[in-house]
Amino acid sequence: MPEEARLTTRVEIWTDINCPFCYLGKARFEEALAGFDHRDDIEVVHRSFELDPGLPAGETGPVIPRIAAKYGISVEQAAANERAIGAQAAQLGLPYQTTGRDYGNSFDMHRLLHFALEQGKQDAVLDALYAGNFAEPEPVFADTERLVALAVRAGLDEAAVRAVLADPDAYADAVRQDEREATQLGATGVPFFVFDNKYAVSGAQPTEVFTHALTTAWNDRPAPLVITAESDGETCGPDGCKI
Repeated sequence: MPEEARLTTRVEIWTDINCPFCYLGKARFEEALAGFDHRDDIEVVHRSFELDPGLPAGETGPVIPRIAAKYGISVEQAAANERAIGAQAAQLGLPYQTTGRDYGNSFDMHRLLHFALEQGKQDAVLDALYAGNFAEPEPVFADTERLVALAVRAGLDEAAVRAVLADPDAYADAVRQDEREATQLGATGVPFFVFDNKYAVSGAQPTEVFTHALTTAWNDRPAPLVITAESDGETCGPDGCKI
């Protein structure tokens, strides 16, 4: 019988841990993926994007006054915006702290996510970071011990996590490459979803938008290669020719 090569659809998602809509967008995308017939053939990779890359590594503080200052709105309006996001999170069954959250530089978190990708635990680590930032009261920025605890909770080895965090060059180039690619793709904000490097979805769109994007990308895959021979014939390769 002819053998059909298996093709997958690759979804790349640029996010930042500071971004509440990345937290919501991941949940909505996963709702769409859970209902997609070919979900087992979808490869998801999370990519790095810093909302405030110039922020000093040790700087942190309450997020609501920071939002108010950044967008030129009142503290009351910033607090109201947080409550509105919390209401959206509740609709998705996501816990969300509308007060008491902090902000900070996320570069070390992105470096850890690249390490986690190599370990096959990137999605779990991202979920742990989102939970730490949006659902739990303890600060996550400028606190190495908290970051280590979250990574270990997601399944990473503690000694390896500490080694990555202690080396500022570890995975730094990978983070910068992700950010350069986001710029090349025209991404000015996150979340930013790219399907098979052909179709992009910007923002925490409704679940049905992600379902449509998955379906479109899946249907636009190239025709799979069909191997018609029952067994391999004679071939030559780097190590010579089989006889």
